[in-house]
Amino acid sequence: VQSETGKAPPPPQKKKKKNASVQNGENGRVSHILTSVIEELSLMFDSKINGVGVLYKLLNTRWLQSLVKVYECLHQFVRRQPVPITPQATAVLREVTEVLREAPQSADVKELKRLLRSPHFKAFLTAHDVVAQKDFDPVLPPLPDHIPENEEAMRIVCLVKNKQPLGATIKRDELTRDIVVARVIHGGLADRSGLLHTGDKLVEVNGVQVEGLEPEQVIHILAQSQGTIMFKLIPISERQVHSQTTLYVRAMADYCPLQDPAIPCADAGMAFRKGEILQIVDQNDALWWQARKLSELSVCAGLVPSNHLLKRKQREFWWSQPFQPHLCMKNTISTVCRKIEEDMLIDEKCVEAGKSHLLLFPLCCTKEEVYGYNERFYIAGFRRSMRLCRRKSLSNQLSCYSRCPSSCYSSVASPYEEVVRYQRHPDDRHRLIVLVVIGPSGIGVNELRQRLIGINPNQYRGAVPHTTRPQKNYEEEGREYHFVTRETFESMVCSYRFLEYGEYKDHLYGTSIDAVRTVLDEGRICIIDLEPQAIQGARTHELKPYVIFIKPPSISCLMSTRKHARIITEYYVNLPFKEEDFQEMEETAKKIESQFGQFFDNVIENGSLQDTCVQLLSSVRRAQDEPQWVPANWLCPDSQS
Repeated sequence: VQSETGKAPPPPQKKKKKNASVQNGENGRVSHILTSVIEELSLMFDSKINGVGVLYKLLNTRWLQSLVKVYECLHQFVRRQPVPITPQATAVLREVTEVLREAPQSADVKELKRLLRSPHFKAFLTAHDVVAQKDFDPVLPPLPDHIPENEEAMRIVCLVKNKQPLGATIKRDELTRDIVVARVIHGGLADRSGLLHTGDKLVEVNGVQVEGLEPEQVIHILAQSQGTIMFKLIPISERQVHSQTTLYVRAMADYCPLQDPAIPCADAGMAFRKGEILQIVDQNDALWWQARKLSELSVCAGLVPSNHLLKRKQREFWWSQPFQPHLCMKNTISTVCRKIEEDMLIDEKCVEAGKSHLLLFPLCCTKEEVYGYNERFYIAGFRRSMRLCRRKSLSNQLSCYSRCPSSCYSSVASPYEEVVRYQRHPDDRHRLIVLVVIGPSGIGVNELRQRLIGINPNQYRGAVPHTTRPQKNYEEEGREYHFVTRETFESMVCSYRFLEYGEYKDHLYGTSIDAVRTVLDEGRICIIDLEPQAIQGARTHELKPYVIFIKPPSISCLMSTRKHARIITEYYVNLPFKEEDFQEMEETAKKIESQFGQFFDNVIENGSLQDTCVQLLSSVRRAQDEPQWVPANWLCPDSQS
């Protein structure tokens, strides 16, 4: 490496501490480091260390030292904030304009005057002065000379309305007769702005004085407004601060705000149906809560009756209705009676032996499925006597509340059920799977349950029923039934150990909680079918049931898929379905879904047995593996819904 002159520089003197070529850059950090390195190299120049001379010559080159100076200048320029040359550029413009007016009017002078007078150039210099002077605060108008001491502070609020509701309601104060903000809807435009609060007094809306106007007239002005809405209001002096706790509930009743004359603002109300999950976001009002549906969390909340108010409305509605006999006072429904009597025409021996079956789809049930047996296992709970017992006698054993959902007893039930998100841990017991059957037979619930258990009998199992009937010689204890005495059975009934039970041909039959618990303790998924009236008895912290309603398809689909369905025995007693049976299925399903839909976790339409079985299997797996909304008292027994 050579210097720019082509000659090697003379060796430095050891006593020289600083190199003159970098004296001026010593204040810079890089120059200072470079100077120190050169000094260290000069001390080692005579030591004949390999490479010292080459490095010393490189660091002394002019181009390297100039490059370091350029770097330091750029570094200082980047770190230094720009400083305006003058903060009064507009004043300088005026002075230059005056000078040009007296100067000889040449073509260049005229062109310069035209440029300096252009609006864009004047605005540019004005913006420059604002930034240079840091004059960013708005200039308020001067206060008037005489301000009344008792005048309240007024606030001006501007909201931009873009095809969305304002999210606030107004009312007339009963004491002051002023129009005030009655409620700010959670998630609405007013709530998101944070400028309107409950209790604020309205003075003007878009320049219109509201004094003397009715709230409806003010609402009309707001409805006609487009774009920006300007309010003049007097803020409430003492604004209460409430701590909001989000609550999730399942609606146990239907509600329509358009049919409620007591709602403060029908447009702000939110309709909901039984079974929907609601997010309660505001409970400050004792009568009207603010909520939104779980499926519509992106929209603003709506008004819903509080738990106390909706319960009172239900009670008032029930007392206002004409008297109707309770279902519990009726012995049986005529259509069901006719069906049971037809079933009982079958020989008792064949029924008790379990050799009759309902063939919904020809050639789709095997011999093992018909009898309840398989080469490897026996499917419990499918005996014909058990099913006839349920259909004939269950209603006689249930309480008035269970059989009369619209009775005075249900009017005092909580219209909201608090729910929480539940994810089953792999080490926890499986959830009980409840298939809800409809009153008339023929929908195919038993066939679905048989197929599901047959797919994986090691994972799915039915509960073994209890009965007081004598044991047959071919039966085994705990396989077809748990055989107990009548006294033991009645004792279990008094101890509330049955999910459902009934009497058939002077014998008691029932599905016990102990039988379900046995299956769950074995690590299996217990699958049972219950009448809808018995669902509430199964909804416990221990069982955590997942309720699936098997819904019949349309009448046309029923007539095409069940046209050959009939009850067949070895005595060739054929009972084909009639059109009124299909109508009864559809009507009963609608009634069940209307009365008990709030308890259903899933609804499956049984059009094709194969497709329905696939949907059922998928639903059962979701119940065990995916998060679900369950009553809060299942996880926190002390919580109140």
